[in-house]
Amino acid sequence: MPDFLTAPFGDLTSDPLDVFARLSVALILGGVVAWVYRGTRAPDAVAPSFPGTLVLLAVLIAMVTQVIGDNVARAFSLVGALAIVRFRTVVRDTQDTAYVIFAVVVGMAVGAADLAVAVIGLFVVSVGAFIMRSGRVSPAQATGETKPARLRLRVALGLDLESLLGTTLDAHSAKRRLVSVGTARQGTMVDAEYEVDVGTSAPDALVAALNRLDGVQNVRFDRRESTDEAV
Repeated sequence: MPDFLTAPFGDLTSDPLDVFARLSVALILGGVVAWVYRGTRAPDAVAPSFPGTLVLLAVLIAMVTQVIGDNVARAFSLVGALAIVRFRTVVRDTQDTAYVIFAVVVGMAVGAADLAVAVIGLFVVSVGAFIMRSGRVSPAQATGETKPARLRLRVALGLDLESLLGTTLDAHSAKRRLVSVGTARQGTMVDAEYEVDVGTSAPDALVAALNRLDGVQNVRFDRRESTDEAV
């Protein structure tokens, strides 16, 4: 490495090529952890950003392990620095917590240059995860429960909602419940919001059927996803 880059930092305690190799291995093994996570979890239980977080976590832990090394003072300094970080997102499932620990341990083993622990541990945990994946069924699917969706409509003022919408809603949903009603456009329109359970029916068929009704101006269907984030 050129002197003008190394001079401000004194003597380099780590070989740059060794650091790069360890972080690259951590990236690859972190990708395997993320792949195992996607392969053993139900599709509707996978948060979009979580697999990428696992990969980055493995690399970051490998970096941290190399920074600390055998220096106890650095370890305590790092604990103090990280103590000020607050994470407000709650892990949605206990298995997700296990995968976080999985990525952390893999990254730590790679950072400590103990590749045997990283690879063997990755293999053993992955086999266990695939054996116990329970057919990739989400809790809602296992109990037969489905999350209700939100249906928002805008209709002309003066129309009876039940007479206008009741037959169509009953034909495309197993159950429904009126959640809220309010006026819009200075009292010339009515906004209604329903909680509906469409089951296996296609939501687009429900929206198309409602749009064909005279007096319906706007229809919006939203799936309700569980967000376990603290506000």
